[in-house]
Amino acid sequence: QVQLVESGGGLVQPGGSLRLSCAASGFTLDRYDIGWFRQAPGKEREGVSCINSSDGTTYYADSVKGRFAISRDNAKNTVYLQMNSLKPEDTAVYYCAATSSWEIPQDHNMYNYWGQGTQVTVSS
Repeated sequence: QVQLVESGGGLVQPGGSLRLSCAASGFTLDRYDIGWFRQAPGKEREGVSCINSSDGTTYYADSVKGRFAISRDNAKNTVYLQMNSLKPEDTAVYYCAATSSWEIPQDHNMYNYWGQGTQVTVSS
């Protein structure tokens, strides 16, 4: 059974850091391009960061450039999202997803497999 499980969310103060993990089971993660998306209440799902499986090319939304970093550990079948200098506007449910198509990595419609999401709340 193909499954993605996110972890690492929580409550953090502005300026703080969190590291999200996306662990895969039922398939080999390094054969897929992986994206992190987020969705805040009343807003559309937004592509935050993506990593290509073949050459490690990455994508970052302008709103997170310089603060977030995506990485993968193929030995652990896991992709990470390091989030630093967090802001209240980063508050959302964060999802990881997998696709075999890198055409438009920030487009959530391109992704076949999704995790259940993890809540990130940035508040003082």
